[in-house]
This record gives sequence, structure tokens and C-alpha cells, in this order.
Amino acid sequence: MSLFVASALYTAVAVLTIGVLWKIFLYARTPVPHMIAVAPVPRTRLGVLSRLVRETLFFESLFRASKWTWLFGWIFHYALAVVLLRHLYFVTDPIPAWLGIVFVPSDYAAWLLTASLVGLLLRRLSVSRVRYISSPSDYAMLLLLLVIGASGLLLRYGTHVNIVAVREFTLGLLALSPKDLPQNLTLYIHIFSVAILAVVFPFSKLIHFPGYYFSPSHNQRYQ
Repeated sequence: MSLFVASALYTAVAVLTIGVLWKIFLYARTPVPHMIAVAPVPRTRLGVLSRLVRETLFFESLFRASKWTWLFGWIFHYALAVVLLRHLYFVTDPIPAWLGIVFVPSDYAAWLLTASLVGLLLRRLSVSRVRYISSPSDYAMLLLLLVIGASGLLLRYGTHVNIVAVREFTLGLLALSPKDLPQNLTLYIHIFSVAILAVVFPFSKLIHFPGYYFSPSHNQRYQ
């Protein structure tokens, strides 16, 4: 089972890396012959950079469009960032001294992450105009992320798993010498859900993260 999990993770990382790089290559080569920036349009390159930074950190345009979506989305992304920092424990050796700073906040972040996903899902189900434009893949992505969040919480507060052994397994993956992974159904669900997410990421709407910076509606300046 450990070899099967390792093979799945290697495949997922390969698909994610190649897929994202290919998408970036396509974005970079796509011609933009016309001015299609969304107002207010910056007049300088510094203004464009400022706009991109504000969008990246504060989701400025989403805030203007929908306050509830902005709230749930902002909480989700920042909670995810904290949780991912916590997971550096499994892939770093030696463990950075500063990593201990995020251990306590990450407990709260894990709950906030899952709660924000529930909020986004309920909004998609309850708001008629959002429900009308939603596709099955939109629900599938939210449900997949919820499975990842819920299984992570269950591993933290429910079922027992030897995290030291999990760390040895992930470090072994990085060294191309996988070790035995603890036998735990919740852990398998968590890992395979992450692997599935990695595989579909380059081909879903989740690719908006690198794609945003190539969007002419936001990276153009008034000329």
C-alpha cells in the first residue's frame, strides 16, 4: 500500500508540475491585440503592479463584486496558507525553528478553512444566480476540498496516526526512497484526495492563481 500511495503522489506531482507549466506557457503566448483592462485602469506600470498586489493579497475586485464571497474566499485562502506552512513539518529536515510559530494558529486555520468551504458551498446552493451558472465541476471541487479539510481535522482531533512515521514517509518520497506509511483509512483518504486535487488542478478553474497574472483585464495599463 505504501508503494501504491508513493506512486500516486509521484504521478500527481508530475501532472501538477507539467500541467501548470504548460498552462503558463499557453497564457504567455496568447496574443492580446486590444485594450481590455477593467476600470479603473492604471496609467503606469507601477500602478499595474500595485493593482496585482492588492488583488493577490486582498481580492479587491471580488470585494466590490460580492462581500460574502469575498469573506469566505479570503478566509479560505489565508487559512490554507497557514495550514500549508504547518505541513512543512513533513517535508523539511531539519525542521526550521520558526515553524513552531504557526503550529497553534494552524489549528484554528484548519477549522476556518473547512468552515469557509461550507460557506462557499451553501452560497452556491442558496443564491439562485450563482446556482444558475454553477457547473458540476464547481461542486466537485468544493466537495473535494471539503473532504481534504474534514479528513485533515479528523486526523488531528479524531483518529490516531503516527505523524513521525508519516514524516519519515514523506521525507523518503523526497529522497526517492519511500518508507512504510502508517495504515490508517482516514490518512489514505486525505492523501488520495490531495493527489486527485493535484491532478485536476491544471485543468480546472483552480488554475486561476497563476492565470490571473496573465489576465489582460488586470495586467494592462492605460495607453
